[in-house]
Amino acid sequence: MTHVLIIEDAPEAAELATSLLRGAGYDTSTAATGEAALELARAVRPEVILLDLGLPDTDGTDLCRSLREFSDAFIVMLTARDDEIDKVLGLKLGADDYVTKPYSPRELLARIEALLRRDRRGTTEGPSERRVGDLVVQPEAHRVLLDGEEMHLTRIEFSILDALTEHPGRVLSRSALRERVWGAEWYTGDHVVDVHMANLRKKIDKGGRSHIRTVRGVGYRMAEGDEA
Repeated sequence: MTHVLIIEDAPEAAELATSLLRGAGYDTSTAATGEAALELARAVRPEVILLDLGLPDTDGTDLCRSLREFSDAFIVMLTARDDEIDKVLGLKLGADDYVTKPYSPRELLARIEALLRRDRRGTTEGPSERRVGDLVVQPEAHRVLLDGEEMHLTRIEFSILDALTEHPGRVLSRSALRERVWGAEWYTGDHVVDVHMANLRKKIDKGGRSHIRTVRGVGYRMAEGDEA
């Protein structure tokens, strides 16, 4: 059963989310503080985390960053502020989606289901290991090595890299990546692709090497041969 960790300090809001998710067939646990949230996340290893940014004891963005240090769960930020800058900031910290309060129960369930559908689709069929220069991608193991060192990527970052390394050298447009990684039903704009792409590049581009090329006006492709 999919486990959802609800990080929410308001009892009524936590109870509402718990009732909604359990009614939809999810297992849940709740935390009202940042410290409790980190302990629970390590203990129950949830597949999805609902993170309220308005916690009284911890800044939600700092907590998101801390969660990302050890968890690859899908993180959905909950906030009463509908501001585009906040959304991009949240995504840069590793969040996967963003829902503004008060949210529609149907919308929240749809967002979670869309994230989990993407995960269940898994990686594409093909070689068990792909090598692009000093970068090794193992789709079945959901593992990435750079110069022999394992990289910690979020599920979205891995999915982007999986798509790009399936056919190195082929350019994928932002819309193609969005459909491949987020699904055809996803309606978030292309800026989300760019933010996650920037996060991925920070992790795999070291020592002046650039593994992903931006093709202006088209999209992205993996660097080949001596390009990287």
